[in-house]
Amino acid sequence: MTAPGDEHGPAWVDRSCARTRSWVDEAMRRVVADANRSADTHLHVFPLPLEWGIDLYLKDESVHPTGSLKHRLARSLFLYGLANGWITENTTVVEASSGSTAVSEAYFARLIGVDFITVMPRSTSPEKIELIERYGGRCHFVDIPAEMYTEAERLAAECGGHYMDQFTYAERATDWRGNNNIAQSVFEQLAMERHPVPDWIVVGAGTGGTSATIGRYLRYQRHHTRLAVVDPENSAFFPGWVTGASDYSTGMPSRIEGIGRPRMEPSFVASVIDLMVSVPDAASIAAMRHLNDATGLCAGGSTGTNLWGVWQIIARMLREGRRGSVVTLLCDGGERYRHSYYDDDWVAATGLGLAPYTATIERFLATGTWAPPESGGTDGVPDR
Repeated sequence: MTAPGDEHGPAWVDRSCARTRSWVDEAMRRVVADANRSADTHLHVFPLPLEWGIDLYLKDESVHPTGSLKHRLARSLFLYGLANGWITENTTVVEASSGSTAVSEAYFARLIGVDFITVMPRSTSPEKIELIERYGGRCHFVDIPAEMYTEAERLAAECGGHYMDQFTYAERATDWRGNNNIAQSVFEQLAMERHPVPDWIVVGAGTGGTSATIGRYLRYQRHHTRLAVVDPENSAFFPGWVTGASDYSTGMPSRIEGIGRPRMEPSFVASVIDLMVSVPDAASIAAMRHLNDATGLCAGGSTGTNLWGVWQIIARMLREGRRGSVVTLLCDGGERYRHSYYDDDWVAATGLGLAPYTATIERFLATGTWAPPESGGTDGVPDR
């Protein structure tokens, strides 16, 4: 609707649509209601020797409705898209993701009644494809993984849809001040523990959204907690952080699903990270399997990456005679990796030798001494 104007055009333009606004209101209600229906994720205690005086907690993000940490991200991205007017009743949502983000976004797209397409490498595991399609999503394949971004943009433009672009918007879609974000949840759950303010929180980086949210929250709340980010082989985050090169690229995909990227992503906020640890892929898988054997918790490879970094940090605390607590994430369930990380034949075919890393973990938990294999990654980088 327009009003009469002068020779320069109408005096005002009204683009409001009551039907669209009503649809967005209902979509918002559904997404927020989904969060209200879900109890907070559990904080498991990993058994460490009592004499160490250190407590380790694993926040179990696998209990979300879509089974991973990415459920939080997908919810935030949909709320952000709805609030910005980017997603309406006729919008097709498009994403570049072959993993858990696509699974969770397919879930929320179905929840509010819009179409969803994810662009992914042709090599994506059948298990992930099945999960995406179970929620009504469609999979569009590319032969070269690096082409995912541009192909997703092209598809969104072609169908008049919205490219969700998790790698750009992850760090800004989540309210880092609170509003039940993952950091706030951790501190509320630790309130009655003997070390309620952890010395360290350890996470991996996929988009960078989780580390950005936690790092900002720690500074906002003025906690003494430091943030460590672990990074698998082939990923650009660790070398980019060390060198300060915001455009660092390896051009190589990560074998640890959910974390590690071939390029520095826009959502990766390097300045909020205190320590980074480079983790070999074999160490990630060995740590993941050890967790299952020791506790019965069945997690994916990114949880193993977290734990390899955790053991090094706790070893440092022991050397320094410090007591306190450490928190990390159980990012997703291991059932998605029965035919890969938990399959001995798959591991053998990749040439990953797990035995030296398993021995390192077992020796550390028995003695408190950290002595990794020669290729055991770095013991971090000096704190910033």
